[in-house]
Amino acid sequence: MITNDALHKKTPQELTTLLYEALLDNLEEGKSAIETKDFMIANEKLQKATDILHRLGGGLNYEAGIISDQLDALYNYAADLVVTANYEKNSEKLRLAIEAITPIVEAWQTALKTNQDKQPRMMKQKANAYEQSAIYE
Repeated sequence: MITNDALHKKTPQELTTLLYEALLDNLEEGKSAIETKDFMIANEKLQKATDILHRLGGGLNYEAGIISDQLDALYNYAADLVVTANYEKNSEKLRLAIEAITPIVEAWQTALKTNQDKQPRMMKQKANAYEQSAIYE
């Protein structure tokens, strides 16, 4: 569990990666719960997964180009699979959702590792504070 303080120190890229990881965790735990016939846990995990998919979709910037439309279609596809899997108690549909989401999660994790910003966060905050005051003066 991450604290609110630690959460506020994360970059938008790190937050997106955390959302994707939480999505995969909830999908896998929901799938496992369906397979062991623990339907209350499955329902809880799959509702969280659906909520995360909606949050990821809400954060899309449609001015960024076709990738936003493609991610939107992927999130809708995965959300449909999750809702159907939860209703039908069908772990196969969750396997398909996990299979669809996993390459995106791995791409985010790789991008986060290879594109680390070299400028310390404190310097960025100072630069942002200066830029904001310079704009309004």
